Amino acid sequence: MNTMDPSAPFAGLDGGLLGLSQRLPPSNLQAEQALLGALLANNKAYERVSEFLAPEHFADAVNGRIFRAIQRRIEAGQLADVVTLRPEFEHSGLLDEVGGPAYLAQLLSAMIGIINAGEYGRMIHDAWLRRQLVDVGEEVVNRAYGAEAELDAKAQLEAAEQRLFDLAKDGGSEGGFVTFERALTDAVLAAERAFSTPGGVSGLSSGLRDLDAKTGGLHGSDLLILAGRPGMGKTALATKVAFGAAQALVREAREKGPDVQPRGTVAIFSLEMSADQLATRLLSEASRISGDKIRRGDISQRDFDRFVEVSRELATLPLVIDDTPAITISALRTRCRRLKRTRGLEFIVVDYLQLMRPAAGTRPESRVLEISMITQGLKAIAKELSVPVMALSQLSRAVEQREDKRPQLSDLRESGSIEQDADMVMFVYRDEYYLQQRQPKDVGFEKADDFGEATAKWQQEMERVHNRADLIIAKQRHGPTGTIPLFFEAEFTRFGDLDQAHIGHDGY
Repeated sequence: MNTMDPSAPFAGLDGGLLGLSQRLPPSNLQAEQALLGALLANNKAYERVSEFLAPEHFADAVNGRIFRAIQRRIEAGQLADVVTLRPEFEHSGLLDEVGGPAYLAQLLSAMIGIINAGEYGRMIHDAWLRRQLVDVGEEVVNRAYGAEAELDAKAQLEAAEQRLFDLAKDGGSEGGFVTFERALTDAVLAAERAFSTPGGVSGLSSGLRDLDAKTGGLHGSDLLILAGRPGMGKTALATKVAFGAAQALVREAREKGPDVQPRGTVAIFSLEMSADQLATRLLSEASRISGDKIRRGDISQRDFDRFVEVSRELATLPLVIDDTPAITISALRTRCRRLKRTRGLEFIVVDYLQLMRPAAGTRPESRVLEISMITQGLKAIAKELSVPVMALSQLSRAVEQREDKRPQLSDLRESGSIEQDADMVMFVYRDEYYLQQRQPKDVGFEKADDFGEATAKWQQEMERVHNRADLIIAKQRHGPTGTIPLFFEAEFTRFGDLDQAHIGHDGY
């Protein structure tokens, strides 16, 4: 016979969850009254709290209403004191519950010192932040108990992270003006770095000479979009840039001393390919062994030894890969923040934009709005962590319908938000890809000579564009646009600098 008390599982809740729910929300009514008293005594005290304090931050709604009235009068250039505010509150009856207009005089007596107004404001703001944290905690608990059945545990974690990030972003009191002198100093330091660095690179090197010459390297806070049709080599070019940036960090550290560690890492978020597939690409490029042969094991002992040797060299690079599929913008921000805090972070690559999801718990009305939230989130991460972010993007099929296949800004999927938020938009384009598809077939010619002539002309065109790619800079906020010719080896999916000094008059 089961004699267990059915309420036994909840027996210890009095000191646990129930005890938590019975606590009073964090507040500091004394600080609220002291601050209002200071403001009523001297309106100049408002300058110490106006930047971060709002009426809704007050725990007592009456105090919040009084602060709003003081705020309204001061910002209108009017005097806010007991005399000027009294008629307003007498007519509204707002103060009846706390003793009537005499409450204003009581606030004056609660004031300890005008000089402490800023400290009172920070106490009030801190208590408000704590109340918001309590609300987030209650929401997490309710969701965990099944309040929103459509959210599984993982989605609940992401939703909680997003709430905390929103609170940190909107509730923080950081920021404010930077003096022009400080801004000028930063600009001169950046110019000095470019002047003293070979090639005039003030940012992080991309590993591509002509790209660095055009952009000055990869700069913190910039959102870079690299777009192209499937088969153009977007991922290969992005991994080349990430690889080049990681090598630049290692070189910089070695110049300072043999035991100096790189100042940060390069993070690749690969939503399309797994980490080992991406690693195989990097190994193929560095060892010059075909990735297809590596997968099939069709390599000699000599090639395998070279493969292992190169893998040991690459293992020392400050490069990390996250292959979480369909990662949300909030999860990506969490991982980047953690990486920045633990190992340093200097560059982020996202492959690719359309595979990302907006923050958990949000339901955008359209795909365009969803992409807009993602690009705005990536730009916010770039600014917050002061690192360049390169996001890959697909192009619409409109390119295939045109005679000239070179991409344009209007070809970007959901182009409005991407084009608007990006500091730089680049397209990777290879004539060879489309020319291969136009190889003449003998069935279309009546005479063999015509077919031979067309084939010879096609082969001549193929020779001209063989191993060549164009990186088209369609938008750049901080520099010129234009086309950068690049070298491309399809066998190793490898991009590199094109040696234009030895190109003949026929372009090859």
